[in-house]
Formats: sequence, structure tokens, C-alpha cells
Amino acid sequence: MNDTADAIQAYHALLEDDPALAQTSAEHLAAVQPDACLTFGDTPLCSVLRPSFLTPAAYASIQDACQILAGAMFRLAEQMPELPELLEPMGLTPEERDLITVDPGFRPISPTTRLDSFLGPESWYFVEYNAETPAAIAYEDHLTDLFFELPVMRAFRQTHAVSPLPARHRLLGVLRASYKEWGGQGAPSIAIVDWSGLPTATEFELFARYFREQGVSVVIAEPRELSYDGRRLYALDTPVDLVYRRVLTAELLSRPDEAEPLVRAYKARHVCVVNSFRAKLLHKKMIFALLSDDRYARYFDEAERTIIREHVPWTRQVADGASTYGGGKIDLLPFIRDHRDRLVLKPNDEYGGKGVVIGGGRSQSEGEAALADALTAPSVVQERVPVAKEEFPIWRDGGLAWSELAVDLDPFLFGTEVSGALTRLSAAALLNVTAGTGSLAPTVLVERA
Repeated sequence: MNDTADAIQAYHALLEDDPALAQTSAEHLAAVQPDACLTFGDTPLCSVLRPSFLTPAAYASIQDACQILAGAMFRLAEQMPELPELLEPMGLTPEERDLITVDPGFRPISPTTRLDSFLGPESWYFVEYNAETPAAIAYEDHLTDLFFELPVMRAFRQTHAVSPLPARHRLLGVLRASYKEWGGQGAPSIAIVDWSGLPTATEFELFARYFREQGVSVVIAEPRELSYDGRRLYALDTPVDLVYRRVLTAELLSRPDEAEPLVRAYKARHVCVVNSFRAKLLHKKMIFALLSDDRYARYFDEAERTIIREHVPWTRQVADGASTYGGGKIDLLPFIRDHRDRLVLKPNDEYGGKGVVIGGGRSQSEGEAALADALTAPSVVQERVPVAKEEFPIWRDGGLAWSELAVDLDPFLFGTEVSGALTRLSAAALLNVTAGTGSLAPTVLVERA
């Protein structure tokens, strides 16, 4: 689907044939990232010397498939509040149920999302849907800009056409569109809201800088720095029209006193919040069980069912009882025990790889412990999917080295349209920068000039 072998070979040859080119590129990459806010905590985001390449044909296919799948999920979520058979499996808390009853003032359940997937030579599967507050849009755009400055990329572009996949303008576009649909007039004053001290705080700085460049007033604030006077929400004493919500619902609601100003203003429709709290309907990992279980197939049309069959792995809620697999009936818990090496256990509502157990753990006892944990808190079991690996150049100990890394592909969606993608690399089984084992790489289109 994504035949970039010739482009990769040509790029690598430039580095191998010219050690000075490799060194100057590596030094520039290392020197610029800290001051450019391209860090995760204190760690540079990117440790490799090559972008992740997509062919234009592959990118077009990705856009088409994501649009169909996102449209299906949006429609499913819109029906959930009125259909207990869809809502109950999602495992919403009472506080979350209360918030989804509030009309956010705009139609899209999640105006900005990210579909996390593994794209291989012969397979492509979505494994998670970041529908609450997808990260890395600004990181990817700025990493791409940085890579276009590298000497090796300038040399590569003499023989290959390389196109960026910008996304931050689309984010600002959906913020403005959501605010207008909500009833706002003119340019909104924006607050980027999340807890302080997070390793992703550097991305908030990148967004704030970009918004200001576009003439938008913006402030970065914690939930505790918000106040509400019954008519207006304030962030650090600055009136706010729109909250670009990066704080997750579960984490916000876990601190009810600090959540109160934002929640009260949201319920009173005195502030526009993007993504709204209804995004929780899509963010739970149980959404993949609704997609992949034949019991719910009637909610999708034939084109959607085709995409689901081809690109969504078998997923079920972890529970004692009967289920289905491959068209046949199974007893779910014994099935998990017997096939743990090809399954993944995931908490229904976590992020950053927290609680994910791949292959049932390293031993049978670990597998039983993981299954016991999954039965005590809402969890899903998902079939493992093939993970592609690629060789990436790195600069180590003063010389060029090579590392075989697992690669994922996470398209950004604005509404149901794809614009740009996050690529994560890791030597570990779990691809997640939050987990501390990976690197980002810019995602670009490539074809021979």
C-alpha cells in the first residue's frame, strides 16, 4: 500500500555516502529542538534522521478510509444517548453521563481527533481513537519545518518531491468554526487548558505562538486558574470565549473543586469548549467493540462494514460470558486465557499506554493477574495486529548508526477529514512517547521528482 522502499534507500545512501552531511544534519536536529519547544519534558521529540514517508496514493487511501470510519463512529455516538444498547457498554461514570446531556452548541461530536493505526506492507489496522484531546498536531508541523532545514533533506529534495502535511491551521479552523456555530461573534479569546508540569506543555507553547501569529488572543491556564462569575469564564483574569480543552475529562472530574468553574460555565453555555465533553462517547476504547461486534452491524452501511472488516481488529469488553470470534461462539474468559499471546488487554479509559498488557504478560501468572485486573475495572480485549518495522538512521557516539524500530501511523482528523499524521517510533512493543520509550518523526509525502 505504501511503497517507499526506493525513497528510503536513496535517503539512507545520502547519509552513508557523506558522513559530513550526516553529522551536520544530526547536529542541527539536536541543537534546534530544545529551544524550539520540540521536547517531551526534557527529552528531544525526535532522535532519528529520516522522516516517515508516505506515497500520495497511500495518503489518499488513508484519507478515504478514515473519513468513512469516522463518519460511522460520529453517527453511532449521536445515537448513543437515546439507545441503551449502545450507551451502556461505553462504561460512562455518572459525572460523564451528566456532561454528555449538555448541548455543546455545535454538531460534531469531536471536531478534532486522531485515529491511531499500524500500517504495514500487507495490512492496516486502527487500534485506538483519540477523540477527547489528540496531541502532537503542532509537534508534527514544527518537526516537519525543522527537517526541511536539514542538509540531508535539501540534498534529498534534489531528486525527490517532498510535501509537508500541515495540520495546525486545520485545528485553528475547527476552533473558529465551532465557536461560530456555538453562537460566537468575531474572533474568540482562547484558553488552552490543562494541568501545569506536563511533558506535553511545550506543545501548548507552540500552539499559543501560532494562534498569536494568526491574530488570536490566547492564554495557557490550569483548571484551577479558571474562574466563573455566572456570566463569563476567566483564565488568569482574562475573559475567555473558547476553551481549547487539553485536559482529559476523567482527570478534570477527579478534582471537582478545580473543575467547577469550567463545568459550570460549560453547562450555562457561557463558554465554547472544544472538544466538548460529549467526545467521551468516542474516546472510550469500547468504541472498537461496538465497531467489530456483529451484534451492532446493522448500525453501519455496507461501505462502513467493509472498512470495519478490513481495518478494525476484533475487540470485546472483558466480561464473563459468551461472545463470538471469527463467526463462531466462544466463552470469552477461557478464550482470553487460551490465546493470550495474540491478544492485548486495555483499560477502557486510559492513555499513554497505562495498563496495557500485550500478549498476556511475560508469564501465565502475569496473564492471570492482568485478566483479574481487567475484570475489576472496565477494560477491553483486542486482537494483536501486525506491527511494521523500519530501519531508521540515528547519530550515536559521533557516528551514523541504524536502528530497527516499530512504526505506527496516526492520522489527524478535523471533523471526518484527514489532514496530516503523527508517526511514532519505538524499539519497545508499546508505541507511545508518553510511556518514555519512543521518538516522533515528521510524516511527509514523497515521490520521485
